[in-house]
Amino acid sequence: MKILIDLGHPAHIHYFKNFIWLMEEKGHQFCLVSRDKEVLHHLLNHYNLNFISRGKGGKSLLAKAAYIIKADYIIYKAAKRFKPDIFLSFSSTYAAHVSRVFKKPHIVLDDTEHAKFELMMYPPFSDVILNPKPFWKAFSKKQLFFDSYMEMSHLLPKYFTANAEIIESYGLNENEKYFIVRFVSWDASHDVGQTGLDLSTKRSIVKILEKHGRVLISSESKLPAELEKYKIKINPAHLHHLLYFSAMYIGEGATTAAEAIILGTPAIYINTLDAGTISEQAAKYGLVSLRNAKDIMVKIDEFLSPQAKADAIEMRNKLINDKIDITSFLVWFVENYPESEKMMRENPDYQYNFK
Repeated sequence: MKILIDLGHPAHIHYFKNFIWLMEEKGHQFCLVSRDKEVLHHLLNHYNLNFISRGKGGKSLLAKAAYIIKADYIIYKAAKRFKPDIFLSFSSTYAAHVSRVFKKPHIVLDDTEHAKFELMMYPPFSDVILNPKPFWKAFSKKQLFFDSYMEMSHLLPKYFTANAEIIESYGLNENEKYFIVRFVSWDASHDVGQTGLDLSTKRSIVKILEKHGRVLISSESKLPAELEKYKIKINPAHLHHLLYFSAMYIGEGATTAAEAIILGTPAIYINTLDAGTISEQAAKYGLVSLRNAKDIMVKIDEFLSPQAKADAIEMRNKLINDKIDITSFLVWFVENYPESEKMMRENPDYQYNFK
């Protein structure tokens, strides 16, 4: 089977890398097309995965519209050469468009309810939409729901083992108390009208944390001079190792917050945007999810207790026990499509064979 995957964000290669490797072992072939977004190309090179670049996206409305044409054309050319049997993506409008041109199925995964542009653009041209069970929006007969989180595709113990030697290369050790704080850039299409932490709150967070350990700031946007000394340049392939050994994660990014709890690290997500997966993780698995900074200092203080890490590990074990292995499920679903879709519609519980 020939599979074309379109990648639009650094998280996407984490979602699909184990799927790709498992499928390659079975003899399947891949063509990867990638947006030049943040560290995505760096990660693809790190994992020795060949790809075709579709360049950077646009920021203005006009530039975004022009980019649709450009990206569609690049994927079209790649597909014409590769002749895929199936298209796969995480909410890719472009893969959806081109799959329809070639009359091939497009299987799309999505866990982001507030990505209004994507939710408007890809469904008409897609064949199956795979969403996590807590996904809030039921908008299409094409939807199927899986009982897992996308972040489990690369962080289940069978796929990820934390390496203390990696954090030592950053001057840390596994017995040292340190905290990871992450600020996002707020330039995604679904970020329009949203805001993050103000400078005063950022200062307060750092001030309380540094009394208890080392503070490491990862920021997509420029930091003020007073916080620059806390900034750490992390090889993006090492982030999960640092998260695993950290005492706490605080950040504006939902993906990293979910990754933290799956790794057994106390996590505080602060963002005006919420999501079904985030809501479920807060209700069941210990994630602190805040829409504003009102209670953040109280929550930080709670996570500074000696018991917090042990509690987070206990929650992690419960989460792993509850959920399916989304990668193994996806291997089965793609290999057996379209029969797999029929089976899931007739018996959704079949997915629990992939735990």
